Amino acid sequence: MLRHTLAVSLTASLVMLSSAEALANTLPKTAKHFESEDIFNLELAGSPKVSPDGKQVVYVRQSNDIMTDGTNSNIWIVDVNGKKHRPLFSGKKQFYAPVWSPSGDRLAYISNTDGRTQLYVRWMDTGQTALLTNVQSSIRNISWSPNGEHIAFTMSVKELGQPLTVKMPKKPKGAKWSPKVTYVTKAKYQADGAGILEPAYTHIFVVPALGGTPRQLTSDNYNHSGSLAWGKDGQSIYFSANRSDNWEYESRESDIFSVNMNGDIKQITSKPGTESSPKVSPDGKYIAYISTDNKKLAYRNRHLMIKSLSGNMQTNLSKDIDNSLSNIHWNNKSSGLYYQMAERGMITIGFTNLKSEHSKLVEGLGGSTLGRPYTFASFDVNNNVLAYTKGKTDRPADIYTNKQGVNTQVTYLNEDILGHKVLGKVSEIIYKSSIDGEEIQGWYITPPDFDPKKKYPLILEIHGGPHLSYGPHFTAELQRFAAEGYVVFYDNHRGSTSYGERFALLLQNKYSSKYDFADHMSGVDAMIDKGFIDQDKLYIAGGSAGGIASAYAIGLTDRFKAAAVAKPVINWISKVLTADSYLGQIPNQFPGMPWDNFEHYWKRSPLSLVGNVTTPTMLITGEADRRTPTSETEQFYQALKLRKIETIMVRVPGSPHGIAGKPSRMIAKIENILAWFNTH
Repeated sequence: MLRHTLAVSLTASLVMLSSAEALANTLPKTAKHFESEDIFNLELAGSPKVSPDGKQVVYVRQSNDIMTDGTNSNIWIVDVNGKKHRPLFSGKKQFYAPVWSPSGDRLAYISNTDGRTQLYVRWMDTGQTALLTNVQSSIRNISWSPNGEHIAFTMSVKELGQPLTVKMPKKPKGAKWSPKVTYVTKAKYQADGAGILEPAYTHIFVVPALGGTPRQLTSDNYNHSGSLAWGKDGQSIYFSANRSDNWEYESRESDIFSVNMNGDIKQITSKPGTESSPKVSPDGKYIAYISTDNKKLAYRNRHLMIKSLSGNMQTNLSKDIDNSLSNIHWNNKSSGLYYQMAERGMITIGFTNLKSEHSKLVEGLGGSTLGRPYTFASFDVNNNVLAYTKGKTDRPADIYTNKQGVNTQVTYLNEDILGHKVLGKVSEIIYKSSIDGEEIQGWYITPPDFDPKKKYPLILEIHGGPHLSYGPHFTAELQRFAAEGYVVFYDNHRGSTSYGERFALLLQNKYSSKYDFADHMSGVDAMIDKGFIDQDKLYIAGGSAGGIASAYAIGLTDRFKAAAVAKPVINWISKVLTADSYLGQIPNQFPGMPWDNFEHYWKRSPLSLVGNVTTPTMLITGEADRRTPTSETEQFYQALKLRKIETIMVRVPGSPHGIAGKPSRMIAKIENILAWFNTH
């Protein structure tokens, strides 16, 4: 046991790793188990794109670089049957966002191969490439015109001028003054990972596919962001935007617009709420898009809508589906749309015709994150051939295809590193919450070489969001915990997505609270009832919303031997007035402004319960975090220190909210938590 309270930087805290190894008291570490250095060798497949003839798939292959502590993105190609798997672009530079031309003769992509990130095109028959742009801002959302002669994209354009005219004295020659002041005037002035934002707006550009000068189509001080969809005639581009004067304060408002090649903008939809992700049908008759209402609630289902481009017909194709749909694609005949949807911690690819008759094509997708087992995946379709990302409980996502109903795994990216490893087994658990009988789905990972006759320490790990979900997917972080002899339990408590709108809203105006706490603790008790958990060695961990829940839980119970609270909100009153998410969070997650609803904000804050805490607590947050600022962690640390509770603050230099965003940071997060738990 540590006998004093201290704060350390992440670098200094790595000294604790030796103590973690010395104190591991359950399984011997061998090469057959998942080790921290294995994280540098993991690879991940993403962004599959099917060629127009349905014969090939290009995808982005991500791998970690131990020398730069970064992630390399390369573009590979494979036949839909798994043959001829080879690189198109491979190396230390970044290559990503591939998009086939309509005829399949070329591939557009984004790369920093010449320094600054730019748009490129590759001719598939010769392998020749062309640099299409020489712009100063990042390019996103590239989209080919139907005839393949132009490419549209979005890019940020700086706002001109200064808010004040200030006369400063003349600077003497050779004088060294402090940097000039900067001005903040926008309601959205900061973003996690980007810091203070320079005033700018996202606009739509078009450039000839053979190269030339990009031409800006949209104008005015609005953001025209998200995916772009060309009209059939190639003369209009459809996009989503909020072009009202009050757009900064309307986080749940956007409409579909079109812009022609002369820059003339036309509004297509005007329904209250958000309309986004437009897709024009191949016959040019309809536009499909994703829609949510504007109710001031923390979660709303996303629906699939279609609208006639020549009339007033507008139909909700998913009105009878109680989940969110996304990533929509028309079939070649314009008779229906493909989509993806999260269901009970997994991703499903579905299809609906224009009569709202739905069918499930592929189930069980996931594995598109390396750290924790979030429910993320992606897919593409062309010529009735699907390509999608799917992992397993013991493998990150690979590329699979579905042709005429036959599913084929076409890549095996991690067999070299994981094929000889013995990983923890993932099992499902279903139980009732003690507070009201609500059914909760969860999973647990048992250590390699698990013996059900033995007793094991248990880690409860809580997901972020809270409107996200975990699933039975590969997780480097939790597999490392299991490799060190812990049973790891995680659940999709109330408020999680993929269980319908009612379940997601069970935490409306009460996060965190006794309700989600009961969901977690009922799961812990259900695990103890299995007979292989040492109930005197219970631990709790979580990040972001999971960090909030962890900090709240130790204010309600002393059952945990130690806690690891990552990037938490400790005081909702201060958080919403310092973090980057205040414009959407205050109106949708709370009953009103904090100064008018002080007691509500305070009741939801773990700081309100700090007087009850006796659990030794580790706090981990990035020093550049603007989503759950470091000041939140510091408040809890100082409160615990004033009470002389054993605590340690681990600060991650330079890191935003994603403290596991670099391989070494993920490893340091895992190993520091293990060291803390092993010490207790």
